[in-house]
Amino acid sequence: MSPALLALQPLMFALVSDPAFAQAPMPPAVPPPAIAAKAYLLIDTLSGQTLASQNADEPREPASLTKLMTAYLVFRALREKEVLPSQMVSVSEKAWRAEGSRMFIEPRKAVSVDELLRGEIVQSGNDAAIALAETVAGSEEAFVERMNREAARLGMKNTRFVNATGLPAPQQVSTAVDLAAVATAIIRDFPEYYPLYSLKEYRYNNITQSNRNRLLWSDPYVDGMKTGFTEAAGYCLIASAKRGPRRLLAVVLGTGSDSARASEAQKLLNYGYQSYDTVQLYQNGQQVSSLRVWKGADDAVSAGFVADQYVTLPKGQAQKLKLTMEAVEPLVAPVAKGQPVGVVKVTLEGKPVGEYPLVALGDVAPANLFGRAWDTVRLWFK
Repeated sequence: MSPALLALQPLMFALVSDPAFAQAPMPPAVPPPAIAAKAYLLIDTLSGQTLASQNADEPREPASLTKLMTAYLVFRALREKEVLPSQMVSVSEKAWRAEGSRMFIEPRKAVSVDELLRGEIVQSGNDAAIALAETVAGSEEAFVERMNREAARLGMKNTRFVNATGLPAPQQVSTAVDLAAVATAIIRDFPEYYPLYSLKEYRYNNITQSNRNRLLWSDPYVDGMKTGFTEAAGYCLIASAKRGPRRLLAVVLGTGSDSARASEAQKLLNYGYQSYDTVQLYQNGQQVSSLRVWKGADDAVSAGFVADQYVTLPKGQAQKLKLTMEAVEPLVAPVAKGQPVGVVKVTLEGKPVGEYPLVALGDVAPANLFGRAWDTVRLWFK
């Protein structure tokens, strides 16, 4: 537990048989500013908590924000060496004739996967997205099947892809929540490729194009991610900013102009940093408690967390947090490392903030026959 929180009220113990690990809604803070967008979302990626939202689960046309999923799958293909950055790609006629934003690849000129990624991310090239899809999966149609499988795996419940570009299509929809999920997954799973989203311009085929994310120029803390626009979708932007250890992700969908999507995303980011703090509750592998084990070769097992745990709360409220632990009882051997053994609940002035699953940090083998029998008798009386 972080030193700042050690002085908080001590953990209180309760007995539960089936702990539920659910993230509770954030207690209200300073109301968010008015945001001129059809839908928006602001999350803190350290804690995973939502700080502001409106119509965030409403299905909308994702436009070029679709290319986040396209890039995610290409990053994975690169990591698994299905393709190589230096691999040269022959441009198909379908990719060459792509409508909308382009990086201007040509059939007579092979292009590398690395160049295509920059064209897809910085220049938002639809031609680059199709060429990448064809390179990874053989065809854009086969790639789209992968996109939808990956969306399901990431929990993007209201998303359906029908192309790799975001060009208008009747059944292609997503939501602010779902788009934030894939954006967060890129930052988390592929940190080696995320810096591509901070490139301000890219030159290919003697044509230099600027990144359409205006915040890369106006906010030194913004280091990505992606813009999108169609007539139906309006002007859209996912912007990510990092100040110290905190990273916030703002999603604005359906704004009225290029400048509006930047200003509205900036409002959300400023609101998140000015109105909330994120504090560390526990560190990965740190013992939170020692729990009694019945019928085991050892009488107790250390309990803690398999990942760092953070909580986001209104500014200046850290000392008001209350943490309680509910442990599985009785905890009977064998116990395996990583096995859920309880939950830590966090509240602020009586309002739930979050619940964090507690796991065993070690193994406990069963006791011998006599030990198991003796604990059986003791449990009867307990």
